[in-house]
Amino acid sequence: MMTDNETLIGFCREALRIPSVSGEEGKVAELMASYMERFGFDSVHTDRYGSVTGRIKGKRPGKTVLMDGHIDTVPVIDADEWQHDPFGAELDGTRIYGRGASDMKGSVTAMITAAARFAEETDRDFAGEVCVSCTVHEECFEGVSSREIVKDVNPDFVIIGEATSGTVKIGQRGRAEVVVETEGVSCHSSNPEKGVNAVYHMAVLIGEIRKIEPNEHPILGNGILELTDIKSFPYPGASVVPNLCRATFDRRTLPGEDETVVLGQIEEAIARAKELVPGLKARAYIAEGSERCYTGETISAKRFFPAWCYGAEDELTVKALAGLKKAGVETKLSHFSFCTNGSCFCGEAGIPGIGYGPSEEYLAHVRDEYIETAALISACKGFTGILKELLQ
Repeated sequence: MMTDNETLIGFCREALRIPSVSGEEGKVAELMASYMERFGFDSVHTDRYGSVTGRIKGKRPGKTVLMDGHIDTVPVIDADEWQHDPFGAELDGTRIYGRGASDMKGSVTAMITAAARFAEETDRDFAGEVCVSCTVHEECFEGVSSREIVKDVNPDFVIIGEATSGTVKIGQRGRAEVVVETEGVSCHSSNPEKGVNAVYHMAVLIGEIRKIEPNEHPILGNGILELTDIKSFPYPGASVVPNLCRATFDRRTLPGEDETVVLGQIEEAIARAKELVPGLKARAYIAEGSERCYTGETISAKRFFPAWCYGAEDELTVKALAGLKKAGVETKLSHFSFCTNGSCFCGEAGIPGIGYGPSEEYLAHVRDEYIETAALISACKGFTGILKELLQ
């Protein structure tokens, strides 16, 4: 069989030998496309951002299932401290080592292999279409490049292949990068009374922001609002009272919390701070980012990525659990602790989705990242089982 486990392990190791930090995914994208073609996908398309999507059509009409994973990785900044070559794809006993093994090239190779295996085992006599997307720039913008996939594929169901520690994820908190600024008046620090120190005003405002009590969700838990950095300007401020102070907050959101809700809470804190400090000037906004893709395109977006959550009784959840059980994969329901491309598919587009993928969640971004071969093989079997339950 073309899609046997030995081929899967070899495919995974090939992918790990190719560095692919965000914006430099071109060579690994070519590898993904080449395996899709080798496995007999009906079509393989690379979009303007550089994400690769392959399709396999069944002989009968039906629903479209998308399996999604990102092919970019975080950088290796401590290679000298790794025990295994970050790009050596070393097979040491039962583990394959390398940057991206768990986050998430292992899963992407398993999904592509599972789609082809499903087509082989059914002789394509299934109702609908299977698509696999290999997205770029997820580590910078969770779900932004995925918007192109939604427009192209318009799936009925999506499976997010991030590492799930053997569970099926039915939701995740969202993420917003909130910037708060206070404005003062510069002057020489030998005469501070002639100016307004923006940092002192920020100190008061932070105290009011810390009084915000994030909402709570029965499945996803508490929202989070945490200060992550603070800067004053001009910097360095030799003998100068700062006229601007900027603080950044990581806001983990819950379903139903949009930009209006998030910024509204901060605006209320600003109003309270103004009562304490007459003349205080402040504003809050969602940060924006821009990155260059390997295709030459620029990807830009606000750093606001919505939360999502589906129920245990929803069709996709029920059928995914049934398919995994029939495939001999034991699992239980849980939710992601981090943000994923599901922010686009499920949070923005409203497509029913779950998370399921090989390896442990804590192995993402760590030194000597690895994936167990047994987990890789089991996930491929699990993906195949889910497809059979959804499309046959």
